Amino acid sequence: MRKHRRTLDGSRVVDVFLIVLLVLFTLYTLFPFYWMITTALKPASEILVVPPKFFPSSLQFENIPKALSMAPFGTYFLNSSIVTVTAVIITVFINLLAGFSFAKYSFPGKNALFLVVLSTLMIPMQITMVPNFIILSKLGWLNSLVGLIIPSCAEAFGLFLARQFISEIPDELIEATRVDGAGELRIFFSVIVPNCHALIGVLVIFTFMWRWNDFLWPLIVVKDQAHYTVQLGLKVMQSYQYVDWSSVMSASLVCILPMVVVFACFQRFFVQGIAASGIKG
Repeated sequence: MRKHRRTLDGSRVVDVFLIVLLVLFTLYTLFPFYWMITTALKPASEILVVPPKFFPSSLQFENIPKALSMAPFGTYFLNSSIVTVTAVIITVFINLLAGFSFAKYSFPGKNALFLVVLSTLMIPMQITMVPNFIILSKLGWLNSLVGLIIPSCAEAFGLFLARQFISEIPDELIEATRVDGAGELRIFFSVIVPNCHALIGVLVIFTFMWRWNDFLWPLIVVKDQAHYTVQLGLKVMQSYQYVDWSSVMSASLVCILPMVVVFACFQRFFVQGIAASGIKG
């Protein structure tokens, strides 16, 4: 009896330790967001003081409209929205189609081709930038939103998730639909897509995050400020002589809101989609 009680006490200690550890890790993760919010709303005189002030003496909500008026952020938000939403739609559609093909069809060299596609995950973006730039130049897509959308629409990570997830859909569903006389596109839209809500949620979150936060590729492709995205707009606010961190953080705070909204809308599919995508190798 005493031994059993000691075991329970030891288990409780471990549980308490894990809870405290998780709470500390959560606070550590959230602290940059807290610092961004407080910096955005601090008076300018309190931003660079030493020691730093973790709690502003007053909240300056007027910092946000002031920051957004320093550059044409309406245009930047529109450009980022067009690029991101269009890229999400195209990328999800391509990944689902390609995942369906690799998961449910047999053709010569399928496994070898899948390995070749996966191997592109090991290639840094810096290696592919120059060939992609040359291709865009030949197509006349430089300094345009099309040049920001198209190059990364087909990517290996989403294809891998789609192939793993769709592999778990029973073949009997597809065969039954095929026996009823449905074509391959009908099977895709009536069987595959309705059973991939969790996968679609994962792909939307990842693709939206990558495209909305992309800085290097727009910096290479776009010249005119009329085509700038929000990330390039944030860079415009930073000069070499002086950086108004209150304005930069205020604009950054507004820029992350779309990602927060998208994650809030699709997060219930996130864990389910990631778990199901890793079941089968």
